[in-house]
Amino acid sequence: MDIIKSADTLAGYTTYIDLIRPLIGDKPVISTAMKKEVDRVKAAIDEALSGRSCALVCSGDPGIYAMAGLALEICSSSTISVSRPGAGSSTGGENKGLKIEVVPGIPALSSGGALIGAPLTHDFAVISLSDLLTPWEVIEKRIKCAAEADFVLVLFNPKSKKRDWQLERAREIVLQYREETTPVGIARSAMRDDESIEITTLKDLPRAVVNMQTTVFIGNSTSMAYMDFMFTPRGYSKKYAISQ
Repeated sequence: MDIIKSADTLAGYTTYIDLIRPLIGDKPVISTAMKKEVDRVKAAIDEALSGRSCALVCSGDPGIYAMAGLALEICSSSTISVSRPGAGSSTGGENKGLKIEVVPGIPALSSGGALIGAPLTHDFAVISLSDLLTPWEVIEKRIKCAAEADFVLVLFNPKSKKRDWQLERAREIVLQYREETTPVGIARSAMRDDESIEITTLKDLPRAVVNMQTTVFIGNSTSMAYMDFMFTPRGYSKKYAISQ
């Protein structure tokens, strides 16, 4: 919040800008629609290079499926020298210098996981089902390897109006290595006004309401559903007496 208030300009996806409108006031805004990420980040960089501070707003954490990586990628492919605030400029650039601070946020795997219970207490893998930037065959291979290795799976971008089959295909792959009764946590719009939490199973996952604001948590072979929660044991019961 302090960064948003102190920045001269705000930049972000239209939906995310709308979420923070009360904090923006009359500051200039660089806002673009979906699939305009490169244009948005370039505009934010240009704004910063002009001498005005610019906050690039993301959902969740800026370094997890968000804009921090793209900002650094664009700078690294140009003559822009970057450094952290308070540090000297890197030697890789030639002419222009830019101070970049990546401010950590709360990703959906943390906020959604907390609402569901404790699904990520043990090893887990995070995979996006969006094939807009990553070929589906690569995504499918990652799902298979993670399922075979018995990781808890966290699925981002599970379904949209145009991408309506990927989640079912992911479920089919996981079912090759997990029981139908494996618990699945569904977190929709975590920590927002319209949040909704559901605990289901791999068998019943197709019945769940899933959209682009949803994070899907698929348990490993030891994950459990308990009352309104889902959790994954760390292994304490194998070494200690934990019963009350």
